[in-house]
Amino acid sequence: MTMHASCSSSCVKLYLSTNPEDSVLERRTLREGVFPSFREHCRHTLGLDVRVIDPFESPDLSKWPDENSRKQMIKECRESSAGPFLLALVGHEYGTVELPCQLEVCEYQMLLQESQWAGASTAELERVYTRDENALPTSYLLQAQAANELDTCKKEFQTAVYLCVLNGKMTSEKAQDYCRSALDVDLRYALEDNTQKDISGRCLIYIHKVSISAKEKPHQQPKSEDSVVPTLLTPEALLSTLCDNFLLSLVLPCNLQVYTTTTECPFSYTPARRRCYADSLCHQMTCDLLKMTEQLNMSYKLQFSDAFTREQLEQEEFCNVISRFYEINRPAEEENIQNYVQNEQWRPLVITGDPCTGKTVLLAHCSKQIKPWLPDSDPVVIMYFCSPSLNPKHLLSSLCYQIAKIYHSYFSLQQDYNFNPYTDSSFMDLLNYRFYAESDITFSELKQHLISLMTSLPSPKHPLVIFINGLDQIDYNYGCQVTESLPSPLPPSVKLLLTASSKRQHIEQAVELHYPQCSMSEVDKELFILQLSPSNRKESVKKLASLLSASGRRITSGQQALVNQALTSCCLPLYVRLLHKITSLWQSDSEVSESTLPDGVHAAVSTLLDHLEFKHGSLLVAHAVCYLTLSRTGLMEAELTDLLSSDDKVLAHYTKHCHMPKMRVPQVDVEKLLLDFQPFLMRRTVAGSVVLFWMSRHLGLVITRRYLDSPTARREFHSDMADYYRGRWSCGCSKPLYQDDSKGKICIDRQPSSQPFFFTSSTKEIGHVNLKKILELPYHLKESSQFEELHKLVLTLEFQQAVVGSGLLIDLVAMLEKGEGFSKEHSLLANILKSSRCFLNSFPLEIPSVMELVLLPYKCIFPNLESYVNEIEKERKKKGVSIILHTAPSTIHAFKCVQSQVKGKTLRDAVVPECGTVVLSMADGSVWVCKNSGNELVKLTLTDENGEITFGGLHTSGHFILLSSLSNKHFLWDVTGTDVLVGVKDSSETLHEVENICTSQEKVCIQWKGKHFVSVHEIASGTLNHFYCQNLVTCLACSSTMLFCGHNKGTLSIFDIKTANLLQTCSNSKLETVVLITVCHKNHRIGSIDNTGSTTLWDISTEQPSLVKETFMNTKSNDILHTDYSSEINALLVCQSKQITLWDTCEWEVSDQFLAPKQKAFKQALLSQDGHILLALLDTSLFVLVWNLSTGDCISSLETSQVPQMLFKSGSEIVCVNHDGSIALWDSEMIHVAGIAHKMGLGVKAVVAEEDGDGLFTSDGSDTVWKWSVELGQPCAYLLHCNPVDKMRLSPNNAYLVTLSSDDIYIWQIGSCQNIARISSSRASDILITPNSKFGLSLSERGLSRVWKLVSGATICSIHLYLSHAQISAESTFLVGCHRGELLAANLWSGSIHKQFSCDEISEKVVAFLTLPNHPNFVVVLLTSGSVYTWNVAEETVCRHFKIPFSCQPNDFKMSSNGSYALLSTHHETLTVLDLSKFKLNSFKTYGDVSLTCLDSSGCFVICCSKPKSSCQCFLHTRPILSLIRLEDGNTVSSLHLPKSPSSLAVIRDLCVAVGFEDGAVGVYSFNGEQCLSRVRESYVRKCPIGQAPRTWLPLTMPNILWS
Repeated sequence: MTMHASCSSSCVKLYLSTNPEDSVLERRTLREGVFPSFREHCRHTLGLDVRVIDPFESPDLSKWPDENSRKQMIKECRESSAGPFLLALVGHEYGTVELPCQLEVCEYQMLLQESQWAGASTAELERVYTRDENALPTSYLLQAQAANELDTCKKEFQTAVYLCVLNGKMTSEKAQDYCRSALDVDLRYALEDNTQKDISGRCLIYIHKVSISAKEKPHQQPKSEDSVVPTLLTPEALLSTLCDNFLLSLVLPCNLQVYTTTTECPFSYTPARRRCYADSLCHQMTCDLLKMTEQLNMSYKLQFSDAFTREQLEQEEFCNVISRFYEINRPAEEENIQNYVQNEQWRPLVITGDPCTGKTVLLAHCSKQIKPWLPDSDPVVIMYFCSPSLNPKHLLSSLCYQIAKIYHSYFSLQQDYNFNPYTDSSFMDLLNYRFYAESDITFSELKQHLISLMTSLPSPKHPLVIFINGLDQIDYNYGCQVTESLPSPLPPSVKLLLTASSKRQHIEQAVELHYPQCSMSEVDKELFILQLSPSNRKESVKKLASLLSASGRRITSGQQALVNQALTSCCLPLYVRLLHKITSLWQSDSEVSESTLPDGVHAAVSTLLDHLEFKHGSLLVAHAVCYLTLSRTGLMEAELTDLLSSDDKVLAHYTKHCHMPKMRVPQVDVEKLLLDFQPFLMRRTVAGSVVLFWMSRHLGLVITRRYLDSPTARREFHSDMADYYRGRWSCGCSKPLYQDDSKGKICIDRQPSSQPFFFTSSTKEIGHVNLKKILELPYHLKESSQFEELHKLVLTLEFQQAVVGSGLLIDLVAMLEKGEGFSKEHSLLANILKSSRCFLNSFPLEIPSVMELVLLPYKCIFPNLESYVNEIEKERKKKGVSIILHTAPSTIHAFKCVQSQVKGKTLRDAVVPECGTVVLSMADGSVWVCKNSGNELVKLTLTDENGEITFGGLHTSGHFILLSSLSNKHFLWDVTGTDVLVGVKDSSETLHEVENICTSQEKVCIQWKGKHFVSVHEIASGTLNHFYCQNLVTCLACSSTMLFCGHNKGTLSIFDIKTANLLQTCSNSKLETVVLITVCHKNHRIGSIDNTGSTTLWDISTEQPSLVKETFMNTKSNDILHTDYSSEINALLVCQSKQITLWDTCEWEVSDQFLAPKQKAFKQALLSQDGHILLALLDTSLFVLVWNLSTGDCISSLETSQVPQMLFKSGSEIVCVNHDGSIALWDSEMIHVAGIAHKMGLGVKAVVAEEDGDGLFTSDGSDTVWKWSVELGQPCAYLLHCNPVDKMRLSPNNAYLVTLSSDDIYIWQIGSCQNIARISSSRASDILITPNSKFGLSLSERGLSRVWKLVSGATICSIHLYLSHAQISAESTFLVGCHRGELLAANLWSGSIHKQFSCDEISEKVVAFLTLPNHPNFVVVLLTSGSVYTWNVAEETVCRHFKIPFSCQPNDFKMSSNGSYALLSTHHETLTVLDLSKFKLNSFKTYGDVSLTCLDSSGCFVICCSKPKSSCQCFLHTRPILSLIRLEDGNTVSSLHLPKSPSSLAVIRDLCVAVGFEDGAVGVYSFNGEQCLSRVRESYVRKCPIGQAPRTWLPLTMPNILWS
């Protein structure tokens, strides 16, 4: 089987046919210019690589391929090129005639005989040709010779041919076949005897004729009879026949594109003219190649929405490839497998055997026979080939995906089913195959899903047959985990076939243990374990003979005897193929012996490599096979050439002949090598590319042992491959080549292909993903130990977008979570991506949107993410939107979330020792561990003589954990050491239930529940000593020298921890039970807390402890739930159900208290590491509440997926363990940042902004208006009022802010923030400021509306009528408003009503109106009938324009400042805009229901907030979107997701908009790409110093202006 037999190509393969002597310049010019640019074009536009094979590229003539090799290359190009396959340059010289590689005996003897009879010499012919009986038919073979040694032989050969023709022994046509050049031979082979479909539109031929006008014409000889034949054999005649007859005859029938150029030369064909022709040829060929590929009507390869679909197709194709290697029939084994498939079985069939026995091939072949074996059903066949790096979770996910997807198609067709599956929710869940591609499911969940799928979906009509190959090749434990995940026994209509090597029996043993339904007899073993033995020698001999015959070879009887002997010891299929390759090199006179044939597969591979090194060069062979072996997904031929060209050691060999600025390893050298490896290479599609890989892993094993035994060598190869896939030397970047001699270094452009993350073309903004890069580059960086580069790569935005866009989001998360040396930042990104999985699966390129919402507010906490955040901001800038002022964080994202592995079970206990390892004890007695660097829970299993131990309690102190079993066996674990548990044993007494432990150096003190003694365990010796007390021990503490025990009657006992002597005792006055002891080593004091929350402090520096202080709490509660201590602030926290008390341990006084919300109770509380934040759990709440200790305010909450059960702190991390055993970890600094972020107390109701300044003002309906500095990114002033603020207006000149609070009007000077005037008794409901900023208006519904001077408050006039929705004309002359449906205009100087709008539609009322800033005298009026008028207030004229077909709400009606557009309505997701310049009504769609809109200052855009409609209710799918829409055409120019629900909107300047949010936060966003000031301020990272804190400005204590 040839390599190209099974899969379509992802490469354009071009064979360049030329006369090598006449095209040196042209070929070099094409190689350096045309071919690289054409390759980049195809990669970006079509997703295809390009490979150009120039057979005469090598400077070493001895490396030129012979005729047979060239024909093989042409055939492969014709059959497997995705587009054109032939380029031909036909020059004015025909070329040198080639000697035939092989002559049959009769032909050779005829040539010799005719020459010898004519007296011609044949010595050279006899020297260069040798007879070979092993050829089929027996022939004379041309031996390798130097080029200059063949000249004489060629003359002798042509003379012999001439004589044969002359004597009638040979026809002229046959003679011409012997006298053709390489160019002629190649073209005729490529084009003759091929179907029109094979060559139509796939060839480009350029004929170049040179006409020399001054050339002396040869003297005409008279024709004779003997001159006819020589004339037919002249090169000129052959060239003319080729061009004018052969090629032109194919132009029309085969759509052959032939271009003919004639160069007129007066005297000779000069180098300058050749250069000119070469340049024109390059231009023409570039155009022709581009045109030809465009006519292919091809697009780049489909990028599937999820990786499982891509993997499924790749597995199916690979199965087809492998099944074609089934060459030696195994009827007995096939019959066994057929019997297994056709009968009901309860366990899997395991196919086992030695390596290379053909297990994989047999399995692939049988998978194709399932449907013929089950003719009465339509079976579902799934084939999965395991790779060594496979993890069980991925395998189970893939199986679940394929089963659900295939049965989903069956259920959709409703074939032979008596029910509708879509009415059953459980079936809907089972058939939702996308769930496995889009969700991160735990392994235990996957196990249950797989069992449910295999149990519920297969039926007799659609049985399920699963083949899993190579399960023994993955990790030992992984293979067993997969086996244990299968349903036992197998459900009806399910068959499962596994392969495993007989040298690795753990899979077979795991199957035995998992299917213990009955003991297996010898007969059962034959049914369920198929032992595959090597094929017999007779079959192997037949196969070898068949292979030799197919390649035109055979061996002598003596050689056959040696082969038979070798096949007796080893007759594996791979060994037969290797023997074929070796024996095909033998000639009949070759000297062979027993030592000639290698013994076994590995030795045969080494022999093959030895031969190829001799033939092609050791460096080329060694490095080529190393690159093929080390590639993760396989290599394309073009990639292999790129890698070899970038390899200094390989290229240095070619620079010995010559070196140029642009130089590569000749593609033809790689092709010749691949032709020799052809029987051992296969092609398969991986990552959208057809790649080469070894047909057997044993080839890779031999290559690894031979060339890659050194870790240094492996790292060097991986490093070179990493450089290639990151494009280090692409795009014209020359790589230095250091020479061995003293010439120093030379820089050579190796011309490798570019390696972008996305292939894009001029017609596509985003193209297809470079899957090969994202799969290969991280792997090679890791294997070459370039961890710093790997860290940079995974933090590259474009890399993340490419990975997510390829459906590999889960892989990216795993890369971030499990990367070696990765930090908390990587875990945070992983968790953000994981939680945004639903949104990113729909919008894979929207990672910047996700990170803007979640990460950017915290970027200053994580300096390692600075460059990553900068990338996000640059990406946003490209899209024309940036964040100028970040809103206060809406969520505090956990940087790590670990799912529970035990579904349906609840948490019993959890501990977190000092090192950060989380250990859980579940209700079923299992213990699970999540180490600090881990991202999953691992079960801790311990067995004894009775089986697996079930655990109960967990206790920790320092870095020790004491695990207690339900049978009161106790085990001590040092989590910082090895995973070894040490039993705690007492020879004298039976151990009891543990209450608590504490550690002192190398001692562990154990408090037993309900006992009067404490035990001290010596870690070094393992001994257990007891300290006896008079009362029941209720708590304990220890120091380096003493042990302190608290008792139920209020007493404390102090022991010498070394001698166990009782030193001192003391007690509290109320004799309440002691629940906590704290030790202060510096001043020799101990404090205790009793069950009422009261504290007692003793001085123990003297022999008898003295009471220092006793504080009593006035509480009836005796339920102290939890205590915590912060050394940073010397604070002790005592948590009770209804209150939390903070004690200052310096003075032992209560410093603060927090009460539980009404009808709620505290469950646990603790202090952050720095002691500034308090975190608490409430019963039945899904949130962890966060308080700021300095203000006492509840500043935030931490949301969990399940009910939180326990809280811990580990360094700067907060650990929350939920009721179901899942874990969430937060960074305390992130909590602090969110806590000190600036937010108003209520939702922002109004925002006003300085048009040209930096400030904006916000109001939330409280008594305080906030002034914000956009540049500082925080509030700079608080303007306090005596009552809640109802309205606020900013003067157009940005000098004054006017606020309305109750009946009072406040006038604030913006520069100084001082309240310069306070007007009382205004009775106003709204306020306005004239455009000239000189006057203010107070509008009153229940009194006079007044016009007054803005600064002094002096009244100008009063308006008696109340005008609703009032607006001031642009010249500050009229107040226009509605009164009882009529539109009136009041004079601002007199207060009288001077104007009234009237029209022919007398009965219609005014619905909405707008004044026009750029047209002071005009007002646009909209009536209830829908008629639109313009009213000239000064001239009192009206003009009716048209009628709109719907009603408009006054609040929706907005007009652009230039009067060109009017926003009429916002109905659901539709904006209705009136184009007044064209009198055209337009409807524009938004992302969802529109909540807020505003027009920009230029009047060309509308900015709107909309809530997208989505069936998914995840956080990101429901986030509001802020959009900039162009009014001219309705296109969305740019948009971004908002972190929370907006409540107000205001335009600042230059397409900048301020957004107020419902939680009191404020954000400022710019849609102007040049105004990118986006940054997270340092004020978000730490609280402002006192001098920089926002200043509170008080109002005037009493009104200074009183209106009567």
